[in-house]
Amino acid sequence: MSEATSNPPVRHSSEFARSLRRLLREPLGVFGLGLVLLVVFGAVFADFLTQWDPTRINPRDRFLGPSADHLLGTDQLGRDLFSRVLYGGRIALYVALVSTAISLAIGIVLGLIAGYGPRWLDNLMILLFDAMKSFPTVMLALALVTIVGPSLTAVMIVVVLVNVPGYARIVRTQTIAIKSSEFVTAAQSMGASTARILRVHIMPNVIGPLVILASMDIPVVIAIEAGMSFLGLGVRPPTPSWGSILNDGFSQIRETPWIAIAGGLPIIVTTLGFTFLGETLRDVFDPRLKGR
Repeated sequence: MSEATSNPPVRHSSEFARSLRRLLREPLGVFGLGLVLLVVFGAVFADFLTQWDPTRINPRDRFLGPSADHLLGTDQLGRDLFSRVLYGGRIALYVALVSTAISLAIGIVLGLIAGYGPRWLDNLMILLFDAMKSFPTVMLALALVTIVGPSLTAVMIVVVLVNVPGYARIVRTQTIAIKSSEFVTAAQSMGASTARILRVHIMPNVIGPLVILASMDIPVVIAIEAGMSFLGLGVRPPTPSWGSILNDGFSQIRETPWIAIAGGLPIIVTTLGFTFLGETLRDVFDPRLKGR
């Protein structure tokens, strides 16, 4: 009995090791993983990588160009841009990871209910998904900010409302395809409850592709956060955000281009990293999609 129970973890660990080796053999995957680790390292160890307070105002150091003391220069208030980029990465990753996790959880639950429930409930859920998806992101953000005010919470609510319909639709489609499978029929004939069938037999088979999709949606979430902060609808000053840094440099891009570069470069690096990593993960775990 002990040998039988110890075999599955070994098998799962060996499958993970093989997948990791396939990932490391892909140049784009390694490049994307390196960019992601660079962004995460900068956000986590920001306290040790810079000596400057990202919110400290020093009027005497206004508009200083990149130098040994200020690697990315300073902004119109004399704040060090390198420290603001690092601490802004914390905001971006926090919003992306937390809101994506919440979106996944809600999307999985709603998708399972729609796919496994009766036909009338499925039609009602589809109508709900279409209604949520029909709102433009900017208009949704403006309406929400008008109600609750600009804040990090408003950004996360917008991200959740934008992402949940897509995740739920994918889970619904896969649930409809799986619920007529033999192992589900066998579980039903043995008297398994609906909750157990969804939790044990269906959800493990639909969650894998969602994780890969979520990794590719992270740069989209970061772009939404940066865009709302750029428009003044996101985090409030003086909290550092890549979007607010980009906004600070936009009005004076001809005289001080390093401010706009400092705000736009991390968004580009993060987008490339998560996109390349997500594409490679998709190819590794589903070789049939390779090259599409």
